[in-house]
Amino acid sequence: MAGERREVTFQQLIDEGLLEIGDGYRAQNNELGGSGPIFLRAGHVTDSHIDFDGVEHFHEHLADKVRSKMSKIGDTIITTKGNSTGRTSFVTDRLLPFVYSPHLSYWRSRAPEKLFSGFLRYWSQGVEFIEQLSAMKVSTDMAPYLSLTDQRRLSITLPSLAEQKAIAGVLGALDDKIELNRRMNATLESMARALFQSWFVDFDPVRAKLDGRQPVGMDEATAALFPNSFQDSELGPIPKGWRVAVLDELIKFVIGGDWGATAPTDDETISCYCIRGADIPSLQSGGVGKMPTRFLKRSSVEKRKLEHGDLAIEISGGSPTQSTGRPVLASDALLQSLGRPLVASNFCRIVKLKSPAHSKFVYLWLRRLYDTGELLQFENGTTGIKNFAFVIFSERYLLVVPDLRVSEAFDRADPTRLAAAEAAERGVEC
Repeated sequence: MAGERREVTFQQLIDEGLLEIGDGYRAQNNELGGSGPIFLRAGHVTDSHIDFDGVEHFHEHLADKVRSKMSKIGDTIITTKGNSTGRTSFVTDRLLPFVYSPHLSYWRSRAPEKLFSGFLRYWSQGVEFIEQLSAMKVSTDMAPYLSLTDQRRLSITLPSLAEQKAIAGVLGALDDKIELNRRMNATLESMARALFQSWFVDFDPVRAKLDGRQPVGMDEATAALFPNSFQDSELGPIPKGWRVAVLDELIKFVIGGDWGATAPTDDETISCYCIRGADIPSLQSGGVGKMPTRFLKRSSVEKRKLEHGDLAIEISGGSPTQSTGRPVLASDALLQSLGRPLVASNFCRIVKLKSPAHSKFVYLWLRRLYDTGELLQFENGTTGIKNFAFVIFSERYLLVVPDLRVSEAFDRADPTRLAAAEAAERGVEC
């Protein structure tokens, strides 16, 4: 098999009719906002995964116009501009068709009997591509950009078809396990958000006790933590004994992130993983994204190292339809899996709360505000990068703060048990 390997450029593969590469459609604002084809932006490509949350759609009558930029099963996807350049994913039969945006490129096999699409998928995540990409990034003072011209110059070591399939098969099985784990984490996250809605938005346990009922899926000790009546507040009726506050009252310490250096220097010697906005969707769903390794001063790491219960909040980025303000919650499980300190880039704020017991509550509260578009009102900047006015938000936006013991119970709660209990009450299997 080794004797059948050959080193070729993408341009040679294109000339031989084996490979097609392309970029995306340059959509106008007035073309979006309908119920037609999905318009996939680079921000939705995260950690070998495509996140369709918040995607925009073309108007239906434009379907034929954008058809040439539509995805096909087997495409390898590459982000091509900005600090996220080089993130990759793969189009499977489980994904909805979509239209590529200009900051995405695709690599498409035109001859599956000679170039296996699954092999391209894993080559895009391998050393040979990453080293060439890194060289291209440092060859210019401008923001990283992987043009179609650059892609045509890429050199790839192409083994026999049998070896291509063998490599794709082994790595594909591993990816399937990772994807299953991601889905399980996403399910648990969804359940936790449903529990947050029940306890802290709809106040279901309080309403149940007010009606003389036992709260669903809750033991007596936890139920005893909730009052059985409401009180008036500036936000309307809230559980008796709870209070209206602003986030700033719960915060112990806030500091901006630090991007550090690419390589060690005399002062910047501590190797850390650094959270960027592009890594946040993966971190929220139980992954680790493709966080870069950065080198920081020891004094900076001591101030900024995330510990269990700390939050990292995105304060720069966004788009006209996607706000900034996405949060990450640092957990022991995440921190222990990394093996080195975790910090955040200068596009984030690191938030340490007075009580870690409130961390999960605050994290899911921020997730809810982001998902409902509430954070858009705290953005400034009219063109280019949007900024989240975090100081104004944390000093002015009101929230209902539960008794600390309720937050502690919420942090320990098993949302799967609640889901099973609710299903049983409805008479269905879970």
